[in-house]
Amino acid sequence: MFGKVFSINQKTVMDAIMFFVVQTVILVGISTTLVHVLGMMGVIDGAAGSFFEGGSVYTMIGSAFVLLLASGIVMSKGLSSDVFSIILAVAGVYLAWTTGVLLGLIPVALLSTFDARK
Repeated sequence: MFGKVFSINQKTVMDAIMFFVVQTVILVGISTTLVHVLGMMGVIDGAAGSFFEGGSVYTMIGSAFVLLLASGIVMSKGLSSDVFSIILAVAGVYLAWTTGVLLGLIPVALLSTFDARK
């Protein structure tokens, strides 16, 4: 089931949706662990009093995650010369930074459906 999610072959729409869900779950785990560790080290204030506290830290972590994920897909598929792929990667990072990480992962999931260049 998860073998197709992490492969670099061309994906169907259902595979792209599964990719989106799996990467969202991974992002939640990474960002929660990172905020906890950085809070214990005293780098950031890890105590959240309400739902909206700490949003800027999660936005930075999520944007970096989207950037690494999009660049990994572009480089592994050999799409660095394809302008539309680069635009999708930049749009994903921009949307992750300005609106939210979930919206930023949508162009990256679309990017995962492209053919790998030979």
